[in-house]
Amino acid sequence: MTLRPATTGTLVEIDEGSGRRPDVVWLDNAVLRLGFVPALGGRLLSVQLRGRETLWRNTELLNENLYPVAPHVPAPVSGPMSVWNNYGGDKTWPAPQGWSGPAEWAGPPDPVLDSGPYERRVERTPGAVTLTMTSGHDPRTGLTLTRAVTLRDGQSWYDVRLEARNTSARPVRWALWNVTQRAAGEPGSGGVYVGVTDGDHRAVPLAIGTGAPRHEVLGPDRVLVPHQDVVGKIGFPGASGWLAHAAHGITTTQTFTVDPRGDYPDGGSRVEVWMEHPLSEPIEHLGGLLPRARIVEIELLGPSATLGPGEHTALGYRCATAAGAGEVRTVTPVGHWENGARFAAYVSGDLLADGVTVGEVRAGAAISLDSELIGTPVTLREKGAGVEHEIGTAPDQEEEL
Repeated sequence: MTLRPATTGTLVEIDEGSGRRPDVVWLDNAVLRLGFVPALGGRLLSVQLRGRETLWRNTELLNENLYPVAPHVPAPVSGPMSVWNNYGGDKTWPAPQGWSGPAEWAGPPDPVLDSGPYERRVERTPGAVTLTMTSGHDPRTGLTLTRAVTLRDGQSWYDVRLEARNTSARPVRWALWNVTQRAAGEPGSGGVYVGVTDGDHRAVPLAIGTGAPRHEVLGPDRVLVPHQDVVGKIGFPGASGWLAHAAHGITTTQTFTVDPRGDYPDGGSRVEVWMEHPLSEPIEHLGGLLPRARIVEIELLGPSATLGPGEHTALGYRCATAAGAGEVRTVTPVGHWENGARFAAYVSGDLLADGVTVGEVRAGAAISLDSELIGTPVTLREKGAGVEHEIGTAPDQEEEL
């Protein structure tokens, strides 16, 4: 793949479908290349960092061009989990999930919000492109979902704004729930780091298949859900607003704002982590789900909201990707710190300590600073714009619990 210099701006490519193959939309800023199929539930199905894929995609259903693999024909699907077409990628659903009554979303599968077609709109602004995808009206939940993804020139992050609007004639109560699927690593090789507030390490077992994923306390402000052979989910009510998944030499982070007074679903969970691995038999109590790959889902939730007709609730987050899969210590808007004074940048620029340049970083790449700088406040000065960002202090290898 040949990528253009970032100075040429973000490219939009519309790969128009034919027959039963839906349209594919690509956004490319020379660092990240994002691939969407709006007809498949408004999904983001490819995030490539300088040509390297970072999302999990079901290659039995979609190829590298995001075209259906014969004999599969995309269509809205309803029924038990056993008939769900898990394409992978990144999508948005309503929460809470469940099958006990109309106050729970009985999916996936779902013929409107999960597998129905979304309308699309592309908008260009200086230095950025936004793709907005909007679902049809879902009579079961009363909702219409909107997903707006903005990619800016030369950066290894994209911003997402989610909206759930009540387009029915009755009041409804739902939370936004975003699900990103990535390929899991082998047990013992990294996992999902979750920032927590004030030592709140509480964990809620959810959607248990073969068991609940175990987690480890790394410090007062972090936990780790290591890669493991388990099928199930765990939620974190104390999540502070960031998570990171490290696997296969690449780390993806997501940052969002939590509402400390919000009423979050699933026992108050603000972040949830689902893990699965291949099984030989379906899990009957999960609707016949039959996992066929090692997958990690990093999931963000907004607070539950009661919506009158025409009212909406929204959730925004930033998703960033950079090379490296070390232990993540903290995430900033422009990069994340790993152990050993290693910084992974989402924008290109210079790192400064006490006003002196101590390193140069490239969007989507990482740099290890001199150990003498551990504990020193560092600033990132963006190339070109000259904007400076305070990114905290270079961390050591260990911290006190």
